[in-house]
Amino acid sequence: MSNSDIVAIDQAVAAAHEVSRQWAESGVSVRAGLLDAFADALENNQADLIALADQETHLGVPRLTGEVARTAFQLRGFADEVRNGEPYRRVDDPAVAGAPPAGRPALSRVQQPLGPVAMFSASNFPFAFSVLGGDTASALAAGCPVVVKAHSGHPQLSKAVHAVAQKVLSDLNLPAGLLGLVEGASRAAGMHLVTHPQIAAVAFTGSFQGGTALWKAANERARPIPFFGELGSINPLLALPGILERDAEGLATTLASSITMGTGQFCTSPGVILLFEHPASDRFISQLSTALRPRTTHPMLTNGMRQGFEAGVAHLSACNRARAVFEPLPDGEGPAPRLFEIDTDAFIADAALREEMFGPAAVILKLRSVEHAVAVLDAIGGSLTATLWGLDEDTEDNRTIVRAARQVAGRVLFAGVPTGVAVCHAQEHGGPWPASTRPDTTSVGYAALQRFLRPVALQDAPSWAL
Repeated sequence: MSNSDIVAIDQAVAAAHEVSRQWAESGVSVRAGLLDAFADALENNQADLIALADQETHLGVPRLTGEVARTAFQLRGFADEVRNGEPYRRVDDPAVAGAPPAGRPALSRVQQPLGPVAMFSASNFPFAFSVLGGDTASALAAGCPVVVKAHSGHPQLSKAVHAVAQKVLSDLNLPAGLLGLVEGASRAAGMHLVTHPQIAAVAFTGSFQGGTALWKAANERARPIPFFGELGSINPLLALPGILERDAEGLATTLASSITMGTGQFCTSPGVILLFEHPASDRFISQLSTALRPRTTHPMLTNGMRQGFEAGVAHLSACNRARAVFEPLPDGEGPAPRLFEIDTDAFIADAALREEMFGPAAVILKLRSVEHAVAVLDAIGGSLTATLWGLDEDTEDNRTIVRAARQVAGRVLFAGVPTGVAVCHAQEHGGPWPASTRPDTTSVGYAALQRFLRPVALQDAPSWAL
């Protein structure tokens, strides 16, 4: 890490700290107005920003156009949360005369913004999980300034979006320190940001290795701080024979699209397919192969991601407990899709077979029983999602599977595919370790702003303090 990186980080954090109290005490109209203005500015500049994003990420104009729409939507959604009073929510218990437990003093439970938030941009969502993405929107809505760590996969776009945001701040006569931007691709730069004494919380979306290192650093500070990290997921999808007998071809096409969407570079991409030993499962594997093998993909986001994907494919190709279901076509602009079948008991026993392949690939496991399915889900551990196809009837077996899925996943689907995460009040984008560091929170949806608030009880407070 260069001295200039250190200076830039220190300056951005100092600027955020300087405006922290002002923003924590900001009113509804100012806070909501800023979020709405960010959404308007993003849309007004989207043509130039999308062109720049496509140059850096190869994600394509249609996908990036949809992502800008999502980003603007969630900015306005958090503005509505502010107008609805969510960050200012207060619970009052009036005084009751007498001694405890019946008697009590007057108590008001209020919400206190944490302070400056370090936000680490994601590679695979250059708008929705970046400079003006969901973490930034939710932290600002909660009353916290943000220092964004730009991702090395789209540095020019990050600078351009930050410039748009700074113009909005200037036009509204708000301090520039509300939204800082720092660069530096080294892990040391990230460590310096996380361990800066004036940073009060961290929001991270990225790799397990990088996220774990930063999470440990946040917890080893003299004063540990909350680290809200999304670290990765292999997202099991289980299908019962009955539903495969009814619509195997349609489900195979849907699943193939999900596996290859965005060249498989989604944190919710279905990576493990669980099928019971049954002729319908065998036919489904054949149809999935037919649907998946000819699909083309665009280039991966970074050379490092491509190398990681190839290493994962090579590992399974060399494993005697795994086999390729089909011979892949030659790679095009992006890697050709891969599909492997792994011995289920080996998958349960060997953690190396359960590592995420971040790219257009999935593995199939055959199940002997419901108990076998539960054992697989337990071995997978924390996951952002678990998808269950065909569990329409209320049976003890289905209840057992659902119970196991709820135990390990933040979101359990009974139809559709896990790619595509709606921004709404009921959403949960998180899950037990290693999917996230805080399974009690979400990084998508309006409950996300609660991450950056802590409760404070005010006892017998004068009216001005309330």
